[in-house]
Amino acid sequence: MGIDTTMNITIPFNRSSLCGRELEYIFQTITIGQIAGDQTFSKKCQALLEQTLGVPRALVTTSCTHALEMTALLLDVQPGDEVIVPSFTFVSTVNAFVLRGARPVFCDVRPDTLNLDESMLEALITPHTKAIVLVHYAGVGCELDPIMEIARRHGVAVVEDNAHGLFGKYKGRWLGSFGNLAAQSFHETKNITCGEGGAILINDARFVDRAEIIREKGTNRSRFFRGQVDKYSWVDIGSSYLMSDVLAAFLYAQLEVWQTIQAKRRSIWQRYHAELAAWCLRNGVRQPFIPDHCEQAFHMYYLLLPSPRARTALIAHLMASGILAVFHYLPLHLSEFAARWDGRHHDCPVTETVSDLLLRLPFYNSLAETEQERVIEAILAFQCE
Repeated sequence: MGIDTTMNITIPFNRSSLCGRELEYIFQTITIGQIAGDQTFSKKCQALLEQTLGVPRALVTTSCTHALEMTALLLDVQPGDEVIVPSFTFVSTVNAFVLRGARPVFCDVRPDTLNLDESMLEALITPHTKAIVLVHYAGVGCELDPIMEIARRHGVAVVEDNAHGLFGKYKGRWLGSFGNLAAQSFHETKNITCGEGGAILINDARFVDRAEIIREKGTNRSRFFRGQVDKYSWVDIGSSYLMSDVLAAFLYAQLEVWQTIQAKRRSIWQRYHAELAAWCLRNGVRQPFIPDHCEQAFHMYYLLLPSPRARTALIAHLMASGILAVFHYLPLHLSEFAARWDGRHHDCPVTETVSDLLLRLPFYNSLAETEQERVIEAILAFQCE
């Protein structure tokens, strides 16, 4: 949405903040002369992710977008392949595969969790289907049991776009540990951040060695530094996907205190949910739904307004109070670029409705209780027509 910069926004939608020893670690990595990629702090981040999530291999990357691009390369996606993705997602989810020549097949989302609707999935699979790409919207897990079973039965790979879901769980198991591959985001809008950054989680051991090569510009440089080869050379396709160790130092400081960050965000989410409940009921506004078998990541708090007009009015009402609230994804299946493909464009009515109604409230690690109180009071003063 366009933002009138003349407005005095005192409570932004998002604000980055220091949560631990970020500046100390950045000073350390600069002092010891390690500012390129795959050095001390990158390795610390990777080890923490592997140990905490129980995944065989984690590699930090320049972005979640690049982690997704790596998954497409690892799966050897080719022109003519099809990749099933939810229409309600950010463009990176699909761009990573379109770059390799794949055709996106858009699936609608469930009306409750806003995740890919698993009941529609099997009908979309064809002999050309290379992968199913899941998005755990708002950090709430997709219905992974039936999805993984469908994928297994058809011999199709599963990629988790877990940009929202780090430290969320499905039936007691970490999101990002189910698919063959998964991608994480450490963008400034995420719970754990370094401004720009990501990670690829590799749950299928077959991909570990090649992932290191792809990430290192197609060379076996990592094997060289481990003493496994006496020189490194170009052995495969690849690109420069390594995160700078300056950013990794910032990231590691946040990962160290991830439980503290999550506890703070849980408190913010729960306060919104409790204090807006009666207002939502009176005004026909839907609050987020969290299935009992999911432990969410507390990535965002959103409301589903009763009409597009009500959402526009509430955005304006909040902005007049110096509060910035924003809507989210536009349906990818209706995008200008998607129109270039013929056929295989499926109806996604839930996606279209949700896109028109959803409103995200200010939500960041340093959101003060007084700031959240202002947001809540402003919403309570608004009545949907």
